[in-house]
Amino acid sequence: MSTYSTGLRNGLAVVGSLRSLLANSEVRIYSGPVPATADAPIAGSNVLLVKIKPESGGFNFDSVAVDGTVTKVPSDILQGDCLASGEATFYRHVLQSDTDAASSSAYRIQGTVGLVGTDMELNSTSLISGQPQKLDYYSHTFLAQ
Repeated sequence: MSTYSTGLRNGLAVVGSLRSLLANSEVRIYSGPVPATADAPIAGSNVLLVKIKPESGGFNFDSVAVDGTVTKVPSDILQGDCLASGEATFYRHVLQSDTDAASSSAYRIQGTVGLVGTDMELNSTSLISGQPQKLDYYSHTFLAQ
């Protein structure tokens, strides 16, 4: 299950919606060990493989949620060219200004990446430098209690 940073949890409690807090954001996919929390820094052993967002501007969630699930704007094409080659292991959904440093105030969603049974499922987790990586589907669900 994806995890939230302290900053995002606090922001959802008193500032605004997930859609507003992560407006004009991006999804970053990394290789290497998954950080213990979404507040933790990206380690030197992690490699940023790709930044994914629409060609113009940043990633935005749709203005409609169904049963606690919000998706990417259906018309947005989320894609990025791989910056390095490696095996994708986790992602972070962050504001484009996020520095990847330790933070208890940054808005972040962190989750695992794999072929099946992970927070983000890709057709292949072997990403190749210079090749495009597309996310056809992206959603986030707040589970019912």
